[in-house]
Amino acid sequence: MQYQDVFCRKEKKYMLTSAQYRHMREGIIARGMRPDEFGLHTIASLYYDTPDYQLIRRSLEKPVYKEKLRLRAYGSQVLPDDTAYVEIKKKFKGVVYKRRIAAPLPEAVHSLREGIFHEDHGQIGREINFFLQRYDLHPACWLGYEREAFFSDTEDVRITFDENIRFRTEGWDMTLPPAGQPLLDEGLYLMEVKIPFALPLWLVALMNECGIFSRSFSKYGTVYMEHIHSGAPLHPAHIRKEHTYGQVL
Repeated sequence: MQYQDVFCRKEKKYMLTSAQYRHMREGIIARGMRPDEFGLHTIASLYYDTPDYQLIRRSLEKPVYKEKLRLRAYGSQVLPDDTAYVEIKKKFKGVVYKRRIAAPLPEAVHSLREGIFHEDHGQIGREINFFLQRYDLHPACWLGYEREAFFSDTEDVRITFDENIRFRTEGWDMTLPPAGQPLLDEGLYLMEVKIPFALPLWLVALMNECGIFSRSFSKYGTVYMEHIHSGAPLHPAHIRKEHTYGQVL
């Protein structure tokens, strides 16, 4: 085991057109926000769920408390000996709590398959073990996308832009090429703002300039509703440009 991470924050999501994305990106850079050290990078996540999709069904009901478990890796091509992250993500009364542990990909996959992490993985490992013992979990949905993240040196705010969001409902090997069916129309971006408390006023003003409003959106939830639960054929587009909220620039 390499290290453990704990995150606690609020997350707000926004669907952007290409023009809105450019406006926001330019605006936050002008405000002094900087890209993180990874630049534009690929994220691949494998979500685990029960055979009847209990976790995502409960999440879509918008309860006060919800939780999910996923395996995450980074890079345009994940290699067999790369580091992977096993993450528990919980949300209670609008606050997101994320805990994760890092391990070599084979170790992480084996531990998830066997349903137990070794005791030297610490408190987060024990939480994951409890999660695995509580639910009969299996791989349920693969999601990949490109992300650019920005942070502020003076304010506790992080903003990410996700593009080319794609999914698979089979093919769970994380070392496969990160390809899948598109989830959004071409030219749409998912912006997430991660903050400890309220949005900074300058950021609210910037979003108001081009009519950007917060909306509820779950990548895995969208796959479930549009391509798993409905039994519909795979097609590109739960979210259409004409369905985005606010002004289309």
